[in-house]
Amino acid sequence: MQFPRLPDWAIYGAVAAVFLAVSLGRRENADAPPVAEAGADVAEGALLGPITPFDAAVTVDAGEAPFKPSSGTAFSIAGRGRWVTARHVVEGCRKPALVVGEGRAVAADVRLAPRADVALLITDGGPAALPVAVEAPLRKGQRAFHPGFPQGRPGEVTSRLLGRETLKVFGRGARDEPVLSWAEVGRTNGLEGTLSGLSGAPALDAQGRVVGVTIAEAPRRGRIYTTAPETFGPAIRGEQTPADDARGQTITTEDYGQVSNRLRRDLRVAQVVCLSV
Repeated sequence: MQFPRLPDWAIYGAVAAVFLAVSLGRRENADAPPVAEAGADVAEGALLGPITPFDAAVTVDAGEAPFKPSSGTAFSIAGRGRWVTARHVVEGCRKPALVVGEGRAVAADVRLAPRADVALLITDGGPAALPVAVEAPLRKGQRAFHPGFPQGRPGEVTSRLLGRETLKVFGRGARDEPVLSWAEVGRTNGLEGTLSGLSGAPALDAQGRVVGVTIAEAPRRGRIYTTAPETFGPAIRGEQTPADDARGQTITTEDYGQVSNRLRRDLRVAQVVCLSV
């Protein structure tokens, strides 16, 4: 018996459908909350090497316009009132403040790091510090969690480490800065569009330790950029004391929404605003 020959378009369509199904099945989905839909974590890759002149570059145009008030995220690194945010969030702001409640904010003094997109905010006292692990080895593929205030509202993102890049900033504050590049693999359910407002958020490893500061995004590429240990470490050197040597909380794709909520509730992660003078 001879079976009828299928037309070419039917064969090509079936092959394309198989490839599409395999591609979608492999894409990670770690949105939160309430519960992430991702499966078991994939194994982490090779150790991340040192900075080299051959690292890929990404360009950011900061423009020449004067500072425009905006909001961002900060996190506590010392209980005596030391916070870290991204420098571009507060650079040029005459009166930065940390939101501590509905309609309430605490003014902060600012120290700008000279060689990194990092700023230190100083207040009279503060919440318990997040542990910082700038010397911890990093591996390609390892996960990070970014709790903060994207679009001015509570939210969080999770990502995986891709490697090193050089951030080339033109315009106001022009500089070349080594950064870490991360692929976004999940975010708060319902959060669409830009992550503006997440700048300054901590990048936490699976042990709840800060490994960098969130400073930029490339939405079309699905990339998030954080400070590199070589610039973040010197920017906060001496600010944490043995009394601030707190343990981090283990974070997974299933609970990073809840962990992020607790950090915001305890003000260990807070929103930064620029008050009108």
